[in-house]
Amino acid sequence: MVEFGFADWLTLAQTAGIVGTMLLTLYFSKKQIQGITTDVETRVLNDLDEKIHRMGELLIERPGMLKVIAKGGAESNEQLVFSYYILYICSHAYHMRVRKVLNDNEWAGWLAWIRNAFTYGTVREDWKTSSIEAWFDPLFREFIDKEVLSSIPAK
Repeated sequence: MVEFGFADWLTLAQTAGIVGTMLLTLYFSKKQIQGITTDVETRVLNDLDEKIHRMGELLIERPGMLKVIAKGGAESNEQLVFSYYILYICSHAYHMRVRKVLNDNEWAGWLAWIRNAFTYGTVREDWKTSSIEAWFDPLFREFIDKEVLSSIPAK
C-alpha cells in the first residue's frame, strides 16, 4: 500500500481546491450568462415595443392611417385606435409579467389598471365587438377572457 506524506496531501488538497474553484466559477458564469440573455431578450422586446408605441402615437394623431394595416369597415375612429393602443400597453405589461420582469407589487398595480380600463371605459366593448382581439397573441387573449373579463361585473 502506498503511504501519503504531508506534501502529497497538500498537493491533493490544492488540486481539489482548484477543481472546486473552477466548478464554482463555471456555475456562477452560467448564471450570469442566463441573466445577460434575459436582459438582451428584454431589450429586444422593449425595442419592438418602442416601434409599436410610435406607430400607436401616429395612429392617434392620424386615425385615417389605420387603413394601411386594417382596411374595411367604417372610417377609422379615434376611439378604436386608442383602444388598440391601450390594449397594446396592457399586452406589453402582461408579457413583462410572464417574463418575470415585473414583481408582484408592480403586477398588482397593472392588473388593477387593466381591470379598471375594462370596467369603466369602452375597451371592453371594443374588445368584444370590433374584433380587436385578433391583433393580439393567444396567451394575452386568454388572459383577458379568463382573468380580466370574468373578474369584472357585466354591464
